[in-house]
Amino acid sequence: MMKYSLILRLLLSVGILRGCDSDVKCKNEEGMDVDWYILYKLPEEIDGLKYIYLDDSTEGWTNGTKEINDASGVLANTLEPFFNYKTRMTEGFGFMLYSDQPPLDKTAPSSFGHSKGVIMLDKQTGVWLSHSTPRFPEGTERNNFWPISGNVNAQTFICVTYSYEKFKDIGLQLQYIHVYSYDHHIPNTFPMNLQCVAQRSCYPKVQPWYRVQDLVSQGGQSLKSFAKYKRFGDDLYSGLIVYHLNQTLYVKSWGKMKRPLPSNCSIPNTDHNVYDVYKVRLLNMEFLSYRVDNSKWCWAESLWLCIADMNREVSQMGRGGGAICLSTAKVQKALFTKVTCEPCRDEL
Repeated sequence: MMKYSLILRLLLSVGILRGCDSDVKCKNEEGMDVDWYILYKLPEEIDGLKYIYLDDSTEGWTNGTKEINDASGVLANTLEPFFNYKTRMTEGFGFMLYSDQPPLDKTAPSSFGHSKGVIMLDKQTGVWLSHSTPRFPEGTERNNFWPISGNVNAQTFICVTYSYEKFKDIGLQLQYIHVYSYDHHIPNTFPMNLQCVAQRSCYPKVQPWYRVQDLVSQGGQSLKSFAKYKRFGDDLYSGLIVYHLNQTLYVKSWGKMKRPLPSNCSIPNTDHNVYDVYKVRLLNMEFLSYRVDNSKWCWAESLWLCIADMNREVSQMGRGGGAICLSTAKVQKALFTKVTCEPCRDEL
């Protein structure tokens, strides 16, 4: 009996028997598992490395206690399985980095989606981290993952922990967005939908040119994923999300676009409107100008909060993109009621 006990302890110590546990989960500042979180990074004019934070355990939005590039902060803790793979080639682990603005000298053709994110998973759980920051992650270690260029503007991140089985549907969403994968390792035993996205070999070929998927996090949080392919040919918000949430939307997107779409109060087949947000107040701070806020989100009157990939801009009507939305009592305490919007032209 002592001999078998010794062998069991040895197997556990080297990680051969891991049971049902998994380290591929969203993490907070203390490195503890969280079901989901949303992070809103401040612009450089306030402090380009500070952020506010919301997860399933906080009472509304809180100020982050570490800087966003901290080697033991939220993003570094969450990306730890990716860092480990890059140094130790971890068995049974898969990842994909995608971005229309990748790091280094890589470029993404405009035929791919306007989207950025990280997928990590093993056979138990996985993480979908969607964000708005160009060239993130820039490096593959805890001390070099944050791009200095990311300091300038406000940005958003949403991380959700899912069971392994959900990544078949997530892979389909990424096909419709038509993400540009620039670094990946997806084992051939993992979902085919992820494998072909990682290899940039699949995309929608028949209508409809959009997909709406209900998802449930590992902890039971209900979410909606919206994805549109480039042939959808319409705005993500006024052409898709407003119809499914069935509420007026307040949309924050980049303020330095060449051909921005105006607020829209004449959307066919709905009584709801889509308003452009040009100022937002974070907690008790000064209002942020849309010219230094590159975050992309929308808030619905029914208390849905969506973190998105896309701007409201003419050229992006012809590109793929998406949004991840959740509705919870915590969203009631969100900052998004503190906004200044552009009225529709017929309201002036």
